[in-house]
Amino acid sequence: MKIFGMKDTLILSVAALSIIFLESCSDDSPTQTEMGSSLVCSLRDNCPGADLKDDFALVRSSGKTIVVGTNNKTAKVNERPEMDVKFDYDYQLGLHEVTCGEFKDLMNGKNGLSLECSQSVVPVVNVTYYDAVLFANAKSVKFKLDTAYSYSSAEFDKNGHCVLLEGFKFNPNVDAYRLPTEAEWIFAASLSANVEKSWNADNSDFKAHEVCKKKDENGFCDLYGNVTEWVNDWLGNFRDTTITNFVGATNGGSLGERVIKGGSFRSEPSAINVYARGDVYTVTGTSSSEYLGFRLAYGKISNPVWLDASGEVVASNMSIVTSSKKISSIFGVSRSRLAFRNDVTGNLAYVDFAKISPTIVEIKDSLGVYHPDISPDGKRVAFCTGQEGISGNSAVYVRNLDAEGTGLVKLDVKSAAIPRWRVLENGDTVIVYVTDAGNNKDESVFKAASTWQVKFANGKFGEPSKLFDGAYHGGISDDEKLTVSGARLLRARIAAKESTVKSKAEDEVWYGGEQACNASLNKTTKKTLFLDFAGETGTKFVGSKYRTHERMLIADDGGKLVSSVAAPSGYTFDHSEWVQNDETMAVATLTNADGAHQKIALVNTKDGSILNLVEGEELWHPSFWTPSDKTPVASDWDADSVGHYVSAANQTNYLLSHKMPMFWKLKDTVEVVGLGNSHLWAGFAAPEMSKPAMNMGVVPCDMHCMHYLFKNYVLNHCPKVKYVVLSLDIDLWYNIDPRTDINAGMGGALGFAYDQSHEFYPEGVDDKFVEMVMDNASDDIGEILDAHGWHAATENLGWTDENGVSVMNGDSTWSDCLFNKNLANCLVDMDQNTCLSTYTMDVCVPDTNLNMCLAKSELNQCLAIFSGDVDKLRELVRLAKENDITVIGVMFPISPYYKKTGTYGRHGMRRSHAKALIDEIEAMTESKSNFVIMNENNFGDHDYSTSLANDADHLNKDGAKKITARIDELIKSLDGKSK
Repeated sequence: MKIFGMKDTLILSVAALSIIFLESCSDDSPTQTEMGSSLVCSLRDNCPGADLKDDFALVRSSGKTIVVGTNNKTAKVNERPEMDVKFDYDYQLGLHEVTCGEFKDLMNGKNGLSLECSQSVVPVVNVTYYDAVLFANAKSVKFKLDTAYSYSSAEFDKNGHCVLLEGFKFNPNVDAYRLPTEAEWIFAASLSANVEKSWNADNSDFKAHEVCKKKDENGFCDLYGNVTEWVNDWLGNFRDTTITNFVGATNGGSLGERVIKGGSFRSEPSAINVYARGDVYTVTGTSSSEYLGFRLAYGKISNPVWLDASGEVVASNMSIVTSSKKISSIFGVSRSRLAFRNDVTGNLAYVDFAKISPTIVEIKDSLGVYHPDISPDGKRVAFCTGQEGISGNSAVYVRNLDAEGTGLVKLDVKSAAIPRWRVLENGDTVIVYVTDAGNNKDESVFKAASTWQVKFANGKFGEPSKLFDGAYHGGISDDEKLTVSGARLLRARIAAKESTVKSKAEDEVWYGGEQACNASLNKTTKKTLFLDFAGETGTKFVGSKYRTHERMLIADDGGKLVSSVAAPSGYTFDHSEWVQNDETMAVATLTNADGAHQKIALVNTKDGSILNLVEGEELWHPSFWTPSDKTPVASDWDADSVGHYVSAANQTNYLLSHKMPMFWKLKDTVEVVGLGNSHLWAGFAAPEMSKPAMNMGVVPCDMHCMHYLFKNYVLNHCPKVKYVVLSLDIDLWYNIDPRTDINAGMGGALGFAYDQSHEFYPEGVDDKFVEMVMDNASDDIGEILDAHGWHAATENLGWTDENGVSVMNGDSTWSDCLFNKNLANCLVDMDQNTCLSTYTMDVCVPDTNLNMCLAKSELNQCLAIFSGDVDKLRELVRLAKENDITVIGVMFPISPYYKKTGTYGRHGMRRSHAKALIDEIEAMTESKSNFVIMNENNFGDHDYSTSLANDADHLNKDGAKKITARIDELIKSLDGKSK
């Protein structure tokens, strides 16, 4: 058989597996194929020079290369990328998984370990990594061989399972029995193992089967399915390189994580592959389950090579996929926070949704962060260094939730895990923690741990006090009548009548004693959120079968199931928690088919809706905080500044000062906002709209101005806005220098400066603020604007004729400068006086000497002003998209006589330049689904008669009603499409 046309190197990738998967043989079938004869040799074969062990086969791997890992982007981070592993040795591998009978015969009774076997011929399960290591050593000793593993001392649990080997060391240069390396396991499995011929969730009846009822062409049994198998390696990351004699990572990180392979009788066939390395739970040396066993390898590994546990420096690619506005629509306030573990780096990350454009902040240090919990005031976070379900010492820390993670303080106790904040009835803020958060299945082990409480005030811990025995880390109810725990079993401590869980209480096991995890107690409703393993109780309640962690289950305060929520298609839940200070919302990670925790989502437990918050590679242990008091934060507003928007400095400030009181008054109800220049100021009849609308148009106001108002005011304070109408007055797109603070164009009024210094109040304003704004409003506001900000031009002067439009504000050829690449080209095209006399040049470079202009800057800086308008438009559309807002760009009609002048409008730019710019803007609608354009001007070819005009550039009252009706109809049609 020709293998990929290669003589000396065998490269077997995940993509190639489908090529080499062959039908497995029955028990009396030949043990050799052409592939097997060249690469695998068993006792029934003639294997010259091979001292084969019973039930082992020789794998001729020397000189061959195998691919470990995958480039599949949906896989876990620690399964990527593909890495070539070359062998310069052969090894022997057990034909089948170690059976329960074999394990008992060699190990039963040692160290008090006693295993029950339903059948002696099924794989041994419920063994730790260290149990498997001790079995391998015992087998080496039995045959008078050196051992592959050494250690100074061993620790065992009450059932005799080994949970720790002090001074543990793997000695690869010893000819001995051992666990296979991950690369060795992959090499053998890649030869001919067939997932279709495995014991899996489709055919196993969810139990282990006798070994070798299914085997491949080379005689290996159950490499896929039956039970998952321990391999030798610590879990680390791969590199895009070639490693010879790879034996895994140097350590397993802060948790001591290990690799398991092959899938089990509980695995969906689609989830069984050659590159998967883990389980639903974090796998460490102390892990065990009814679907995890092992097989042995034999032989030394000369010149072994390890990789550091981190593998390589990995860039964390995380992104926010929601907006502050969506958060505000759910909780009534945007001042919510999310904290979580970035498992790629082990760091704490958080998002502050009070920001207009929230970002992910990662606090980088050497601490491994697990189970973060945000403080009641949202300003701090507590976390631990251990993980739920894993026994061992852990430390609890608290730090400020800021970019530097300041104020770090450690709780000075021997061990503390899974911190949860509480506010006591007396007002004290405390942290509840447990001494050990390991597997709670064994009651005596569970009760050996305990639950404690410690006060936290002024950045310091107080004196811890014990609450009760048992590691109840799922939370305590506000009335102190209930606490829960879930780390294999769903346990509850229920207070007796007239008592609390701290005094007289009964301990119970809920959910029929079936496997459960991620228990989280809602402090107010006393409902428990948890995940399960598709057990009988859950399946019966849901009414149909589902996968492990596919359902988020909710039990009442007595443990009775009351509801469940399904995970999105293709995903399962993990790390589920109630949202703090909310009775219906939960937060969880969403795990894909490869087990990668790629998303964090909010889950509405009432209607089952799910909102994705953050996406990345491995996002763990989310904590979502929203304030208990949902009313806007009241502040000691400065009466000398709030609402003082009036200044005589310029026209912009004067007109906008009249719009701001209207804005604060209408902000909570408005659904359509108009932004723009005088065209919109006069032409958008907001009160004529079928939806609540307001006109924020001022004079002058280019795209920088519109962007400023939209980002800082509309997005922050108008929760119901769904449409923004922009006036695309391209003939005025040169008015503001983006290098200067736009607030300077507002006359330096104290009100605008105050808004800016308070970051435009991301946590909202109260009624007192609005009252102060209205008190400081100009007396003549009603004379200029209606209640919706519309300045209706009542005169019917008509479109100014061609004599009127010929009076331009400046020379229309100023756009020649802007459409040239630099100032040198400008000088070639026009003389010095023309270049300097343009209005744009006067704004951009106020010098009166062209040489000074040349000395200071190229025209590109002037060009930045013009192109900056287009950039600001793109940015505004992007921000609107993130907040589910549609942008309607309107080119208001102006006098048709302009088409006889060669200029677009009163303020110029050549018509050819205007067409190029309009084409560029219209092209944006093809890629921006929330951006539409109404070109009502069309270079003068429009249907707005002179009876609808006030002057050459503005519609009158009747004209405004006509174009507004068209805008309204467009919005109605867009509403219809979205339904």
